[in-house]
Amino acid sequence: MFLDQVKVNVKAGNGGNGMVAFRREKYVPDGGPAGGDGGIGGDVIFVVDEGLRTLMDFRYNRHFRAEHGENGMSKGMHGRGAKALFVKVPPGTVVKDAETGQMLADLVDHGQEAVVAKGGRGGRGNIRFASPRNPAPEIAENGEPGDEKEIELELKVLADVGLVGFPSVGKSTLLSVVSQARPKIGAYHFTTLVPNLGMVQTDDGRSFVLADMPGLIEGASQGVGLGIEFLRHIERTRVLLHVIDMSGVEGRDPVDDYFTINKELEQYDLKLRERPQLVVANKMDMPDSEENLKTFREEMEKSGEEVEIFEISALTRKGLNQVMSRTADLLETAPEFPLYEEETGEEERVLYKFTPENREFMITRDPDGTWVISGDKVVKLYQMTNFQFDESVMRFSRQLRGMGIDEALRDKGAKNGDTVRLDNFEFEFVE
Repeated sequence: MFLDQVKVNVKAGNGGNGMVAFRREKYVPDGGPAGGDGGIGGDVIFVVDEGLRTLMDFRYNRHFRAEHGENGMSKGMHGRGAKALFVKVPPGTVVKDAETGQMLADLVDHGQEAVVAKGGRGGRGNIRFASPRNPAPEIAENGEPGDEKEIELELKVLADVGLVGFPSVGKSTLLSVVSQARPKIGAYHFTTLVPNLGMVQTDDGRSFVLADMPGLIEGASQGVGLGIEFLRHIERTRVLLHVIDMSGVEGRDPVDDYFTINKELEQYDLKLRERPQLVVANKMDMPDSEENLKTFREEMEKSGEEVEIFEISALTRKGLNQVMSRTADLLETAPEFPLYEEETGEEERVLYKFTPENREFMITRDPDGTWVISGDKVVKLYQMTNFQFDESVMRFSRQLRGMGIDEALRDKGAKNGDTVRLDNFEFEFVE
């Protein structure tokens, strides 16, 4: 089964908790604090494995959790940092944040890596909080929470050349005779349901990867047929071979086929029309093909379309060497695909990325009268506070006051004794 789009949940490891400890040695009176720091949480890293071809591995495993850092220990010993979790993806995988739509990485080359979720730092032990005013603090931090995200993975097949055209024009047959690929071939529309890849080698020793795409029909760019699901794979190709059935046995006009397919490519992505394109006039062994090809050439001249036309018969293997050799020539001068992808990625960031106003905290009120404090920074402070020790609680209170939360609650109308909730922690507001 071919799977080219999936959502997964990733969670980086939390940092280890810092420790509150003191030196207790026989000949060291009042030894002071000796609590070590926690270790760093593990990152979640996507890495390209050229042995993979689809996202099938993510069909049943969609949750990835990295290990947490080790807690700090006594005698000033730091906790061990956790190992990163490496998740293998096939070449051509685009990684996006499912919530914002922002592209996080475009993974193409074997071994290429991208950190999609960063592990939290380790909490500091009480040895870090010692000062002349407080030489024996009972303060330690919990580890910082690791990033947690929903990630959208989209696979775009990596191929040098793409075969496009209506269903049943002979794309799969062409792929099967010029390469060792064995795609499904049938005398009905939409025989090809997934992209098929094959390695083509020309007579002069040059080689390239050829991709057979599922057939396109009118309206494909709007979701008709199978087109919208597989047009994304054509984005990666550097040269297009537009296969047209010149025999007309399907009852379609080759001229209309040519303009219809190009219109769908243009509506999906204007840059696809900039790709070098060869017209492959297939089924030239059929009776009406010569006459139809003559009409096709005349219509191309009238419309001002500059097209290179190659006459072939995939069934009898006539003319295949010429078109494959010319395709290899075009690949030598065609731009590499990052040229297109960088431009597209920039457009996506400009059009779809939304950066909300960065506030340290927000205060709202529930219908039951409870004041609710929210915000990434204040929630992180709460999660990294160890409430087992009074000094840590007092430090947390000072931090809230320093952020202006007390004053903001008064401005909102909070009274003495009102309930305030922060994450899952509730306390009373005291004047």
